[in-house]
Parts: sequence; C-alpha cells; structure tokens
Amino acid sequence: MMRSTTTIISLFALALLHAQGPLSISLQQAMDLAAKQSYMVQGSALEAEKSVQRSREITAVGLPQINGSAQLQNFLDVPTQLIPNFFSPPGQGPEFIPAQFGVPWSMNAGLTLNQLIFDGSYLVGLKAAKELRVQGQQAYEKAQVDARNQAAKAYFGVLAAEEGARLVGESIPLLEKSITEVTATFNAGFLEQTDVDRISIQLEQARAQQRSFSQQADVARMLLALALGVPQGTPITLTDGLQGILEDPTETSLSEQELTTTSHIEMQQANTILGLSVLENKNDKVKALPSLGGFFQHQQVWNGPKFDPGGQYRFYPTTLWGLQLNVPIFSSGSRYHKAAQTKLAIEQAKINQTATEQRLITVAEQNRSQARTAMDNLRTEERNMDLSKKILDRTTLKFNTGSATSFEYTQEQGNYLMSQQLYIQRMVELLMARADLRKALDLY
Repeated sequence: MMRSTTTIISLFALALLHAQGPLSISLQQAMDLAAKQSYMVQGSALEAEKSVQRSREITAVGLPQINGSAQLQNFLDVPTQLIPNFFSPPGQGPEFIPAQFGVPWSMNAGLTLNQLIFDGSYLVGLKAAKELRVQGQQAYEKAQVDARNQAAKAYFGVLAAEEGARLVGESIPLLEKSITEVTATFNAGFLEQTDVDRISIQLEQARAQQRSFSQQADVARMLLALALGVPQGTPITLTDGLQGILEDPTETSLSEQELTTTSHIEMQQANTILGLSVLENKNDKVKALPSLGGFFQHQQVWNGPKFDPGGQYRFYPTTLWGLQLNVPIFSSGSRYHKAAQTKLAIEQAKINQTATEQRLITVAEQNRSQARTAMDNLRTEERNMDLSKKILDRTTLKFNTGSATSFEYTQEQGNYLMSQQLYIQRMVELLMARADLRKALDLY
C-alpha cells in the first residue's frame, strides 16, 4: 500500500523528533532509522506519493466531468442589419431598411456534464496507472535499501577509525616513557643524540597517525549523520562494538547465502519496466478503435432591454443531451509507426530484464569473492600485527638492557605501526565487502 500524504508528513515529523536530541543507536537501529528518514528516502517517498496522485488523475479521466459557465453581455450598440422593405408599397420607400435584432442586455449560465463511455486508451491507462504506482513503490523500497547500505558503511567507518585511534594510542604512552628514559640516559652520557631523535620521530609519527584516525572518525560520523537524515553535529553514540559485528553469525555467513533473483528489488523494477512497455504498445494499438462519449447540457438564458435579470423578462431554459463518436480513419501511418516503436521498446525491456538478472548474479558472486578474500586478508593481517607486537616487545626489552640499538627499536616500532594501519585497512575492506554483499543479495 502506498504511503498517503498524512504518512509522509508524519515521517517528516519523526525526522524532526529524532533530530532534537542525542542518538544512541545500534547498527540495526541505524539502518532502520536511515530507511525511515534519510534525505534520499524522504525524496523517494514524495515521488511515490506523486505516482499515487498520477494514478488517481488517470482514473478520474473516465469519471463524470462537470463544467459550469456564465456570460453577461451588454451591447452598447445593438447590432443592426438591413432587411428588405416589406412595409412600404412596391416602388415607394427604400428597398432596404435597417432593423435591430436583439436587446442591449443578455445573460446566460449553464452546466455541462461529459461522460466517457468507451475509450480503449483509457482502459489501458487504468492498467498502466496501477503499474506506475507499483513502480513508485519499488523506487521507494530501492531507496530504503540504499539508505540502509549507506548507514551501515558509515557506522562501520566510525567504528574502524575509532579502533585505529585506540590501537595507535596504546603505543604512545610506551614511546613517551621510552623517550623519557632515553633522554635521561643521553644526559648521563651513555647514548647519542641520534638515539633520542629516532625515538622522537617515532613518537611524532604515532601521534600523527592517531590524529589521522581521529579525523577519519569525525568525517565518518558526519557521513553517518547524513545517512540517518539528522543535522550535522547531532551527538551519536554507537552501542554495537566492532568485534561483535565482525563475529556476528549473520555477517560471517553472508558469503554462503544464495541469491534469489526473482525477489530482488532491481529485478522487480526491470519486470515493471517491461510491463509498462507492453501496456504502452497496447495503448498505441487501441488508439485505432472508436471512442464514445456522452454529454448533457443545461442553460438558463435571459435577455432584456435594461439590466433587470428575472424582472419583467424571465430566464428561459435550454437543455440538451447527446453522444459523440470519434472514429479514427486514416493517420498516414503515424499510428503504425508509433506502435512499431513501442514494440521495439518491449524488446529493449526484455534485454534489460535479462541483463539485470545476469548482472545481479555476477555482482553477487563478485562481492561474495571479495568478502571471502577480505576475511582471509584480515586474519592474515591480524596474525602479522600480533607477531609484530611480539617482536617489538622483545626488541624493547633488548633496547632497555642495551643489547639492541635505537635503530632496531624504532624500526620495529615503525613495523608495528604499519601493521596496525594495515589491520584497520583490512578490517574496513571486510566490513564494506560484507555491506556490498548484503545489498547484492537484497538482504537489507
């Protein structure tokens, strides 16, 4: 069932209500909220409502049409005509004399009722109107799917960036402690300035990387607010943790889900386009059939020498009814060529239908492969990060006891920071791949 205007207004009111205060939402709540009030969904909802009104407009064409009219006339000079002189004997007086027919004032008012009795195009139009409503609803549902997808990606982006900032933040206190100890050792004359500088560079790089992740998180939050349809700056608290999402059984099993093309929203849209093309071709064919309409008209007419409607001279009625038959006879081939075009449009719609089905299958398999690859890459990078951390811990111990140089220490510290960055990158790739796969499988 299409959303009525009242529902649309309620939707906007809901959007304003949510925008008034802080939001604390889970991933599912974020997707549901985006499907209700994202700017894209709001626009699509209005477009769907327009298709409902368009459908009703087409239906109203075949219902009774009543028009009223009224007219007032005042002849400042009553029309004069020359008529043969019937009043004078032959040969006497002018041959023609002027005469005025009518009076200075006249008024009429009436109603006309028109009713379409039969028109093949109208009957086809009724079916097309229903398809237009379906098309509008499908576009609305597609907008909801896209909104859910965008909200999920933005949600993942915030969590991943914050996780990156947290991981890098764990190294900063250790580096700060190291720089304090190394500086003290340098002041005691046991280390060179180069050793201090190397660790200082490493500390600044870690701080810069943490700032980068924090900025990415801020941008991701702005994108999330945009996807949710709330004003920028609205405080948003994410209640779902990153690890819980990564290990969620419904997410990990996505790559094993089968695609059902028949129920996919994009396949339904392609089917609707084909149906509308068939109806358009049928409409061009029925235009060759006669159309029949009926009318009923009633008027009240008044005339008088002075403006006094309904006074000395009363209104006189005029009433009639009739039928009007229009029969197309010859169009010089225009109807034929128009029907030929819409017949070709049907073939195009069939090709689009097949192409859509094959594209959905291909995209689903592509996203499935990307999700599996992203999962393998994440596991590999997680192992690499753990190993890099162990190596750094051993090197740190050696450096503190003097059995490792500052170069070795900073090198391993840099390797660990790089492994953290790659781990977050692989995590984002996995989350985005899963989001795209869910959309490809039409599971939003």
